[in-house]
Amino acid sequence: MIDINLIRTNKELVKENIKKKFQDAKLPLVDEVEELDKKNRALKQESDKLRADRNNLSSQIGALMKDKKIDEANKIKDVVRKNNERILEIEKEQEELESKIRKIMLTIPNIIDKSVPIGKDDSENVEIEKFGEPIIPNFEIPYHADILESINGLDKESAGRTSGTGFYYLMGDAARLHEAMIAYGRDYMINQGFTYCIPPFMIRSDVVNGVMSFAEMEAMMYKIEGEDLFLVGTSEHSMIGKFKGQILNEQELPVRMTSYSPCFRKEGGSHGLEERGLYRVHQFEKQEMIVICKPEESMDYYNKMWQYTVDIFRNLEIPVRTLECCSGDLADLKVKSCDVEAWSPRQKKYFEVGSCSTLGDAQARRLGIRAKGEKGTYFLHTLNNTVLASPRALIAFLENNLQKDGSIKIPAVLKPYMGGKTKIEPKRK
Repeated sequence: MIDINLIRTNKELVKENIKKKFQDAKLPLVDEVEELDKKNRALKQESDKLRADRNNLSSQIGALMKDKKIDEANKIKDVVRKNNERILEIEKEQEELESKIRKIMLTIPNIIDKSVPIGKDDSENVEIEKFGEPIIPNFEIPYHADILESINGLDKESAGRTSGTGFYYLMGDAARLHEAMIAYGRDYMINQGFTYCIPPFMIRSDVVNGVMSFAEMEAMMYKIEGEDLFLVGTSEHSMIGKFKGQILNEQELPVRMTSYSPCFRKEGGSHGLEERGLYRVHQFEKQEMIVICKPEESMDYYNKMWQYTVDIFRNLEIPVRTLECCSGDLADLKVKSCDVEAWSPRQKKYFEVGSCSTLGDAQARRLGIRAKGEKGTYFLHTLNNTVLASPRALIAFLENNLQKDGSIKIPAVLKPYMGGKTKIEPKRK
């Protein structure tokens, strides 16, 4: 959510930003909220004057009563009563106006960074850099579900009976490998100075509305029937929500945390769900990182954060690239974002395994997350990034570490988490 002062002082910038995001249908909202804000401020001026008059008249009443000028005192009392009635009317009008203003402001997109490339959708995202050589081996890489089945590691048929499409059982070495990767990502981030946290896996609607747009919420979140609770789509939501309504001391900054959670997503729409594979599912697990910092530090942390993910995947011997998200692919709260994509030797292309974003003070404004320093109180900046999300990371790992004989090589960084194993042998070929 942007600062309403930006609409008061530079509404053309706000409109231009909307155009850059190809959301022209939202352009009238800027003028609408400007008019509502003018009405609201006019009502505030009227209310302030009425209160000042009331205080002045109230002091006169006491003096008149003391002088036994009862009729004059009663006349002034009548004016005070009418002032009070009008103040109550104004308060009700202001409440309605402020509700309308907030609703509109929640839908106006955040101001994107000047460096963001302009484009309509993800097809116009821009490659930044490749890390590692994308190798195509001299043998065929099977579909990841077939690799998992070769080590007796996947059962979607049983999950279909218990839970339906979009769920799965991971078993044996596959389940252990999945957990090993998450644990390695966790420990890597702890070694970078991040505090480890396991947050709540359900959050209230006011937190959901604070961390994401309405469109994202509808597309992603599962609501708990009969309760004001949602299952988290990512632990970033509850991690940022942890600081809702808080005023942090500058000495506490930056807040750097890494969190584990299962994640639950509807995954509806055009993408659909995979019958056999694990690329798009309703439930997965993720290690996440968040930073809450001073505004002037946010871009430095943004660049550090995506680099952490790149380093983790390179240590897992997976080639990756970074992709700058264009304006039309940015969610409304984001200032700047990049995807980390892993190489798929089977598909001979990259696919998304993580996303790093800075949201400026948009989430902080919605949730009231501020800091107090020498120059007063101000809203903080929030950032988030995927450390490692499985099973997507698991898919990339399997394809890039599969050997010609069907075994799966275990990189050095994962051996301590796999009981010293150097490879996983296929149980069936």
